[in-house]
Amino acid sequence: MDYINAFWIGGLICALVQILMEKTKLMPGRIMVLLVCSGVILSAVGIYAPFQEYAKAGASVPLLGFGNTLWKGVKEAVDTEGFLGIFKGGFTAGAAGICAALVFSYLASFLFDSKMKR
Repeated sequence: MDYINAFWIGGLICALVQILMEKTKLMPGRIMVLLVCSGVILSAVGIYAPFQEYAKAGASVPLLGFGNTLWKGVKEAVDTEGFLGIFKGGFTAGAAGICAALVFSYLASFLFDSKMKR
């Protein structure tokens, strides 16, 4: 049942983002920022943790999950280091995911021949 919940909730998030892209004039970069900020806000309010517990990877893999990761990192760093944790926590929490994205995209650039759009 976990796989089914992850599939339909992840698909629902993607479908809502697709509707947002087609019905508004928002650029994809702004929509991505909106998703990350929404994940942070939902985490701060306490809604995201039960949602992620139910949806598993369907909620943790999209950009909402990245916002949740940033929030948890900042919250933990503020609890341990005080005010400077505001600036340090998000980088520490998101470092592994960002590093993996950079490494895998770099490796993909060697495997595939990219073409410029004209």
